[in-house]
Amino acid sequence: MSAEPIEATDALSLADPYTVPTGYWHELADGRIQCDVCPRACKLREGQRGLCFVRGRVEDQIVLASYGRSSGFCVDPVEKKPLNHFLPGTPVLSFGTAGCNLACRFCQNWDISKSREIDTLSSSASPEALAAEAERLGCRSVAFTYNDPVIFMEYAMDVADACHARGIRAVAVSAGYMNHAPREEFYRHMDAANIDLKAFTDSFYQKITFARLPVVLETLEYLRGTDVWFEVTTLLIPGHNDAPDEIRAECDWFVEHLGPDVPLHFSAFHPDFKMLDVPRTPPETLRMARRIALERGLRYVYTGNVHDPEGGTTRCPGCGVAVVVRDWYDIRQYELTDTGACIHCGQQVPGVYDGTAGTWGRRRVPVQLSNPRRGSRFRA
Repeated sequence: MSAEPIEATDALSLADPYTVPTGYWHELADGRIQCDVCPRACKLREGQRGLCFVRGRVEDQIVLASYGRSSGFCVDPVEKKPLNHFLPGTPVLSFGTAGCNLACRFCQNWDISKSREIDTLSSSASPEALAAEAERLGCRSVAFTYNDPVIFMEYAMDVADACHARGIRAVAVSAGYMNHAPREEFYRHMDAANIDLKAFTDSFYQKITFARLPVVLETLEYLRGTDVWFEVTTLLIPGHNDAPDEIRAECDWFVEHLGPDVPLHFSAFHPDFKMLDVPRTPPETLRMARRIALERGLRYVYTGNVHDPEGGTTRCPGCGVAVVVRDWYDIRQYELTDTGACIHCGQQVPGVYDGTAGTWGRRRVPVQLSNPRRGSRFRA
């Protein structure tokens, strides 16, 4: 779905140290330039920004106006992304920028993703400085989250590369709304992802997120054929995407196209942004969805944003023993080997494992990090 361009309230300029040229755009016959990163296909005249706000046209090219800038940095448990099968129990350095290429009426991070103020981006760091800080803090990974890294893909890829040089992995938390060519380049730099599958009807996507479901399904099928470890989250919104038939359809598609071993998280909605009139998701709705998913053949199904120890438990697909028991983000019981095999029967639990589980728990630690230098990628 295309979008009307946004007139910039502040002038875009390549003289700005945080503004860099990008790829994935082409000129149109009428003089406009089309951004090709996502299916929005924003068609821009000089000085205009796309729907995402951070990509715009200046000097007859599409630029990213937030390279090296962030709305803040925080060390989280990796399970909060959520990723339950990726380096369990370890800390991840999380950050986002501003803007988004979706327009979800229920956005739970709307102060960041819907921001139209670059001043929101009060923190800054070069890719090298960010990777060094992640190493100093003992983080096993860095996550691009809070808003969608699709829109700041150049910065995210450079950060991922700088992290890889230090043995630190990169995680993308995304809605998966991306065109094929940039998708391929972006995920070549990523080690793990959590994709928001916001519903399983195209009408929901069009009316509530102003996007299209088939594009997201294409991203999920693409990831299935890569080495990127990925998990999927569906936020269940009362009266909008929580009908049992829709959940069954989603789970059936999941098993057929992704297989039974990709973890699926059902998460609880709370009233926010433009859906303040919708009630919170009852815990029983999440448990119902989890029961349906397990009945349809999925092996790893979790609940989120509610206290539900069973909904946070991983069971061995071989012997059925609870091999990972979580209380919120705390791991209370861990019975896997260093490589992720059940200690009782030897069955492998799919995921990315590297030693024993970490002990980070549920801590959330804000980090002050400021380094305005750009990465070497754009120093032509």
